[in-house]
Amino acid sequence: MPSSRFGFSLAGAVLLAALLAPAHAQQLVPQAPSQGAEVAPEFVSATQQWLDDAVAKAQSASASPLRMEVSIGSLDSRLRLAPCTHVEPYIPVGMRLWGRTRLGLRCTDGGGRWNVFLPVTIKAFGPAWVLRDNVVAGTVLTPADAVEAEADWAAEASPVVAEAAQWVGQTASRSLVAGQPLRQSMVKAAQVFAAGAQVRVVAQGPGFEVTSDAQALTPGVVGQTVRLRMDNGRMTTGIVQDLRTVRLSM
Repeated sequence: MPSSRFGFSLAGAVLLAALLAPAHAQQLVPQAPSQGAEVAPEFVSATQQWLDDAVAKAQSASASPLRMEVSIGSLDSRLRLAPCTHVEPYIPVGMRLWGRTRLGLRCTDGGGRWNVFLPVTIKAFGPAWVLRDNVVAGTVLTPADAVEAEADWAAEASPVVAEAAQWVGQTASRSLVAGQPLRQSMVKAAQVFAAGAQVRVVAQGPGFEVTSDAQALTPGVVGQTVRLRMDNGRMTTGIVQDLRTVRLSM
């Protein structure tokens, strides 16, 4: 059947998930087709209408900028269902209303307590940073590598990187393709110094700050722990702050 598209917010998606939970399941009309008959198109249409109504309620309660699109697939044309006067939609265990997913439909009052799954695709369009060109793994990203554009946040499991500060200066964790929206799994902190490098160590505590020199025993990555050998031979660890500074907490 044709896809039905409509917009609602991210907060609306969360509310929709609550609306679709088993505890909040609602009745669908018309009833399921009789034994031996193919699944009637209006049965699936009623499911679409139920989703439309739930989304409309969620949308009225939020002003989040994400633009949502929902496409409902079809049940197997060979499927036969017993008559049912009460059908409940629900989210199957391990599923969520995000990306390619499934909506469960179960008969709770009828000739047979059947349970079927309807394929659903939920897209969430919002601001993202999209790559201008292909990027080789290990490349340090600069502001010129991506441009702001709308992208489907739900196309992959990894969250979209929405702020430039979250990816500029980071390293591509794998080879990336032009047109891809940057996601958290695609970038990692860049290495700023190698093992053996001389670094400045800043030890800070309540009301004081002391600096000294040390040798890095492991590569330094901004925001991560590095092992150090102090000038007096003592071993310690600290957090890499920039290309030459390591901070110790006292």
